[in-house]
Amino acid sequence: MLTSSFIFLPGVGPVTERRWWQDGVLTWNHFLAQPAISGLSTARKRWYDDELRAVHSLTEQGQFRQLASRFPRREHWRLYETYRSRAGYLDIETTGTSPAEGDVTVVGLHHHGHTLSLVRGETLTAERLQAELDHCDLLVTFFGSRFDIPYLCAKFPELRLPPWHFDLCFAARRLALRGGLKQIEQEFGIERNGSIQGLDGWDAVRLWSQWVYGDKIARDQLLAYNRADTEHLVLLADRFSEDLMTQFGPSSVACSTFHPAHTR
Repeated sequence: MLTSSFIFLPGVGPVTERRWWQDGVLTWNHFLAQPAISGLSTARKRWYDDELRAVHSLTEQGQFRQLASRFPRREHWRLYETYRSRAGYLDIETTGTSPAEGDVTVVGLHHHGHTLSLVRGETLTAERLQAELDHCDLLVTFFGSRFDIPYLCAKFPELRLPPWHFDLCFAARRLALRGGLKQIEQEFGIERNGSIQGLDGWDAVRLWSQWVYGDKIARDQLLAYNRADTEHLVLLADRFSEDLMTQFGPSSVACSTFHPAHTR
């Protein structure tokens, strides 16, 4: 999907991008190969050619931050397919109050096939969290842009985040899915085991409190709950990425509408 995206070009929005797809201009290479594009002056075509070559160069060099700055945040899902191996799936638990009054209790982070639980008072430090995030170029959360990330940044002000952020909550809304993470999991047939089935964020707050007062079973249950929240992001991100490409990518344009442009 990355190399089919033109929405980062100045003055190009979803309507123009979709029209180009309908005309058979499906990738950067297709665009560059055409001597002219319908609706573009020669000067603008040349300008866009230069922009596409620059973005291609950033992609080849792995300049993820510079690349991210060119894309609207709501379109960061377009990078997921290309950089999935560099994604970090993140979910946090807190004491249930605002960052000014509360604390992060657990940070779950899944990347490179492994899930890590960083725990307040044990392994959760600014240095350790930063070291783990430095292995990721794309962050995947559920409502993280409104909760997890602002909370983490309030508690760890020097934290450097990956340049790309795929927030599954807002992707779900674009796909006409309603409800929170647990409800959407059920719609997709993703199940949780008996010990954490039916638990929610407030239960996580309660379990932390019980753990603080010495309940070791509560500790295991809280970590299992956070691990499920974190790992299920992988399943949902894979599915959402495919569905977004189907509905909003080139494949959403009926084949019968293609009028492939020919090179000369």
